[in-house]
Amino acid sequence: MEKACPECGEKLRGRTDKKFCSDYCRNNYHNKLNKESTNLVRNINNSLRRNHRILEELNPNGKTSVPRSKLLSSGFDFEYFTSIYTTKTGNRYFFVYDQGYLPLENDFYALVKRN
Repeated sequence: MEKACPECGEKLRGRTDKKFCSDYCRNNYHNKLNKESTNLVRNINNSLRRNHRILEELNPNGKTSVPRSKLLSSGFDFEYFTSIYTTKTGNRYFFVYDQGYLPLENDFYALVKRN
């Protein structure tokens, strides 16, 4: 019994454990299979990259404070961060990879860089 490529239906030649006729068919098959979850992951990663870039641009020296309005006008999305660090005093820093922010009074944020 001859096997057929699950993507295009062409008969398979070569190794007995071969599943696809070409790299093109293999890639197409797996891209279609993972498309829905891939879009979600891609959108989240884009938001995280954007947030990281914004924090990096606003905090070139490793420690500063900025108003919330400046973060928002740059396109920062407070829903996306990679981790939370709680200090002994109870302050909660939100990190996007190595760039972090701490909510302060009067709608200001302290920006820090983790070493």
